[in-house]
Amino acid sequence: MSSRFCAFFCALAFGLPAFAAENALPHAQYLPPDDAGLRQERPEQQHLVQISEYAVVIGNQRQSSQQPIPITTPTWLRLKGKTLGKQPQAMQVLIAFDSEGKSLKRPAYDEASRTLTLNYPMAQYAALVDLLRNGPVYCQFLVYANGHVWADLHSGAVRVR
Repeated sequence: MSSRFCAFFCALAFGLPAFAAENALPHAQYLPPDDAGLRQERPEQQHLVQISEYAVVIGNQRQSSQQPIPITTPTWLRLKGKTLGKQPQAMQVLIAFDSEGKSLKRPAYDEASRTLTLNYPMAQYAALVDLLRNGPVYCQFLVYANGHVWADLHSGAVRVR
């Protein structure tokens, strides 16, 4: 008996709303366990993007108005793709890397530019580029009424060779 069938049977037998909520999200299987109960309700905002291209940007800037003169080298991944759903729309995902990775900014979506901004520690750079090279890749963004925000990049199902 498949686990999906068992979950469906349990939902019917016990009226569990978790099954319906989980399956309302097309990529819910990529979410970690909700041990803290932060994702009990349906998300207020959700985006699922299939990534079609990416670019690596490694900058170098010097702000000459400050003393001592700091030189920074910001690193980004700029992803482009289309949302999955009834009306696919172009969307971009900007991934910024923090060299320290101690306190990352929360994921954010800007409706005007249709840009999702994610922040990762620099230690994740190689893993993300590897993920993008071996596609297909999806980006998922969920915002809940309780303030919880989840965002991820994940692969599609890949057959083992």
